[in-house]
Amino acid sequence: MAELILGIESSCDETAAALVRGGREELASVVHSQVAEHAKWGGVVPELASRSHLDQALPVLDACLEQAGLGLEAVDAIAVTHRPGLIGSLLVGLGVAKGLALGTGLPLVGVDHIEAHVYAATMDLETTPYPCVALVVSGGHTALYRADGPLRMRRLATTLDDAAGEAFDKVAYLLGLPYPGGPSVSKLAAEGRRDAIAFPRYRPKRGELGFSFSGLKTAVLYHLRGGDALAPTPAPEAIADAADVAASFEEAVVEVLVRQTLRAAELEGVDQVLVAGGVACNGRLREVMQAEGAARGIRATFPRPARCTDNAVMIAGLGWEHFRAGELADLGLDAAPR
Repeated sequence: MAELILGIESSCDETAAALVRGGREELASVVHSQVAEHAKWGGVVPELASRSHLDQALPVLDACLEQAGLGLEAVDAIAVTHRPGLIGSLLVGLGVAKGLALGTGLPLVGVDHIEAHVYAATMDLETTPYPCVALVVSGGHTALYRADGPLRMRRLATTLDDAAGEAFDKVAYLLGLPYPGGPSVSKLAAEGRRDAIAFPRYRPKRGELGFSFSGLKTAVLYHLRGGDALAPTPAPEAIADAADVAASFEEAVVEVLVRQTLRAAELEGVDQVLVAGGVACNGRLREVMQAEGAARGIRATFPRPARCTDNAVMIAGLGWEHFRAGELADLGLDAAPR
């Protein structure tokens, strides 16, 4: 029988634990979200995130084992996120994993959070997608990778400034929409016109790959202030074209993500792209990426929504690959924010 891996994830503002057998079979998954705790601040407060992980780590772990009806004696190895992420949050999950490994004698595996997001997009596939190009797009990350296997990834390009998810959060704040910004902006965008406002699209130098969203975010701010940088930002109820702003902003983000991802696939000579991370839940991104990809003979694959946002299923899944390859860690494994 394939090995059973316990995954622990605490890189940002979700405390999660999961049991996965053979890298694919999900036996249990529990996620405690801190969205309500950070909503009043309009974004994640690192210190609050760390404290919440301290409170929730063991209850989440217990709930995961209870959900599966199993004890730690059934587990073959413990996989934990150790990079990248908020350093305090990472240390909490890492401390729990090390304690369990020390107390039970189970092997410890360190997992890269970004690589795990890419792996999540492969877990429901019947065939191997490699080689492929992977877009990881979330509140903290927007980058392109070439993946030649679950443990063989090379970064191709990243954002020069904001991540796409962060831009969604900032625009949501300007429009008076609730945090997190991605779902809020997308919901309002459904009521607006995507071509109403010609917001700028970042274009790298000829032949290069990359992303930038700070200029787009600033363009939204200037639009709301009537072109006057020194004018006050209007109250949400005073923004008559809020739905058009949301739709036009979302379209600009999606266009850049799709164009750069498919160009990367063509440059790398592959016909498969994987899209992962919290922004991969965005319905418009899924629609355009799959349609534009199909027109170019490129297949676009997204994880199920529950595996787009941070979760421990992807940590346990990729942890199994490391375990199978004999890539184990010792108790000196450290957290790395980058």
